[in-house]
Amino acid sequence: MKNPLRKRFLRELKQDFGKYAVIFLFITLTIGFISGFLVADNSMTHAYDESFEKYNIEDGNFELEQKADAVLLKKVESENDVVLYENFYKEVPKAISNATLRIFGERNDINLVCVMEGRAPQKDGEIALDRLFAENRELKIGDSVVLGGEKLEIVGTVALSDYSAQFQNNSDMMFDATNFGVAIVTKGQYDKLDAGTEHFIYSWKNNKTDLTDSQQRDLSDDILKQLVSLRAGITNITPAVENQAIHFTGDDMGSDKSMIQVLLYVIMVILAFIFSVTIASIIEKEASEIGTMRALGFTRGELLRHYITLPVTVTLISCVLGNILGYTVFKDVMAGMYYHSYSLPTYITLWNPYAFVITTVVPCMIMIVVNTIVLYTKLKLSPLKFLRHDLNHWREKKAVRLPKVSFMARFRMRILIQNKVNYLVMFLGVTFASLLIFFGLLMTPLLDHYGMLVEENMISDYQYVLKMPVQTKNEAAEKYAVKSLILDKTDRKLKEEINVYGIREDSDYITGIELHKNGNGVYASEGILEKYKLSVGDMLALKDEYSDDTYEFEILGTYPYPASFTLFISNSRFEELFDKEEGYFNGYFSNEELTDLDSKAVAATITYDDMTKVVRQLKDSMGQMFPLITVFSVFMAVLIFYLLSKIVVEKNATAISMLRILGYNKSETAKLYMMSTTIAAVISVLLSLGIAAVVMRMLYDYFMQEMAGWLTYYVDPANYVWAVVLGMASYGVSAALQYRKIGKVGLEAALKRADL
Repeated sequence: MKNPLRKRFLRELKQDFGKYAVIFLFITLTIGFISGFLVADNSMTHAYDESFEKYNIEDGNFELEQKADAVLLKKVESENDVVLYENFYKEVPKAISNATLRIFGERNDINLVCVMEGRAPQKDGEIALDRLFAENRELKIGDSVVLGGEKLEIVGTVALSDYSAQFQNNSDMMFDATNFGVAIVTKGQYDKLDAGTEHFIYSWKNNKTDLTDSQQRDLSDDILKQLVSLRAGITNITPAVENQAIHFTGDDMGSDKSMIQVLLYVIMVILAFIFSVTIASIIEKEASEIGTMRALGFTRGELLRHYITLPVTVTLISCVLGNILGYTVFKDVMAGMYYHSYSLPTYITLWNPYAFVITTVVPCMIMIVVNTIVLYTKLKLSPLKFLRHDLNHWREKKAVRLPKVSFMARFRMRILIQNKVNYLVMFLGVTFASLLIFFGLLMTPLLDHYGMLVEENMISDYQYVLKMPVQTKNEAAEKYAVKSLILDKTDRKLKEEINVYGIREDSDYITGIELHKNGNGVYASEGILEKYKLSVGDMLALKDEYSDDTYEFEILGTYPYPASFTLFISNSRFEELFDKEEGYFNGYFSNEELTDLDSKAVAATITYDDMTKVVRQLKDSMGQMFPLITVFSVFMAVLIFYLLSKIVVEKNATAISMLRILGYNKSETAKLYMMSTTIAAVISVLLSLGIAAVVMRMLYDYFMQEMAGWLTYYVDPANYVWAVVLGMASYGVSAALQYRKIGKVGLEAALKRADL
């Protein structure tokens, strides 16, 4: 015999169609987005991981001041059990507008190239640009670029396997795929290209392929020591495990995957609790019927399965449909976002059973577990208690004594007390939505503020870093010395590079600090103190990456220079500390472009565009995501407010009907019940905003600790206003819907309770 309770499903679905429709749409879109993300992420991660073998990506590289002779290279290979390959490049500043182009010759042995569109260069006069750089610069196949006075035709777009993220320098906080790009030309074209500065890079591959990350770092240290002992003139060495251009993409995709899963779990738990509160409200309304069914022999298990069947079914159908959308529509959207940020090779969509489990099985299990726990406690009562509508699990308590205020105020307070569980769930859900709203509003003003700080605190319009001391005729230029050290912290995955500047005591560009205080004292850029929780008077330990030299500095004060991590000392102290001759310099500060410097002697030219690449890249890659997060959060807040305020109205339908019988009109009745929910909503929005601000600061500090550099935390005061406005607007939408619902409560509702 079929269970007669099944006949109730369609009726319940029809009665609460609005609620189920909204939840169905929300879950479907959420699962579609997350499923599409996981499918795209898994497929691209597979292509990324496969690329290490497919394109023979290096295990590390080092740069020398001059081209090495064969004897030196043989020694390095034989003593470290590696194979070395030339991977030279020429870097052309302002190659395309203000963009720097790094040009490689043909690659046939290591760090091979994936041709995305068109073809690779086959003859002189042809060039293939990085796909993402070409996209950002609106260049296409058939266009031409001029390098070193020679016109080259673009014949293809490519992805270089060792530049999946466009980091110009490994110490950069963020890559820049707009103002920096890589390209390949034929060997003949490379040899005759007389533009920019050539960099002598040697990549190595380990003969042992099973080295751990730690062993690869040790191998890099061994190669470094040998090159230093051979006086090879090494300027940089980077094992692949520390190369951001290679590994940043994979690490980012891995962290994105973990974050999106946590987001899914939190959303489903909140929805499960909303469902459980809704069902608990239905149980209270149908207490007499449940008591009768229990007396007729229906078990608690049968009733529990009945009440959770509809929520689980709606969730299951939503998840299945969401997965279909994920594999079709959202997968391409998510892949497009990755391709807009990274120079990844082509990928093939792979079936991802893990994504199916995460987005279908897990949400349904969360829904079943949460609802079972909540409903089991409700259904433990005896049939007699249900028949009497006595649903308290504990001994009856006296009503809470309310203060002597107006009747209306006491009435609303009583409603707040009676629905405290509903309002608690509302508060928790709104807190999570507020956190997402706050994040969506936070990032764009934060990036703009950082860009403003960099512009306001620039030392000079141009900073030149030299390979060798060369003179300029520009009298406004000021000499300085700079040395890069790394933070002596072995627990960090990324080495934190800190530049030590030796400047004149009467500097025209850096003022307001007392550089005559020598000893171990330094002035530090404020970001160092913020990131590492240091104070004036603390000691900072640094070391030279290419030797065993270590240094300890006492922080005498701070200097506002957010563009990079920097220490400032006098040039005389610099010469003493790093054993340099008197008058040593390797850079210029200048507010004018120094056109008389030999380009081959210039290692880097730093301008405002270089200092703010992190702002530009984050806006470019994530700028469209921030508004989407805000819209999603507002939609979620509307859903939470609507469902829980709906429960309050339905739970008090009898009392609302009685008030109508006593002569209260629709507006007066709505004020009594909606005002209580409004008070709870306002308190939830304000408290959740404070919690969201605190949690966001903690999360921000945590994630910034994992990155090189530091972006000063900043909250635009308008963000708080907007967060409150959006939160209250979300409630306003649900309040308008509930106002209509109160108006539809009929006078007959007061007569339907047999126990009155």
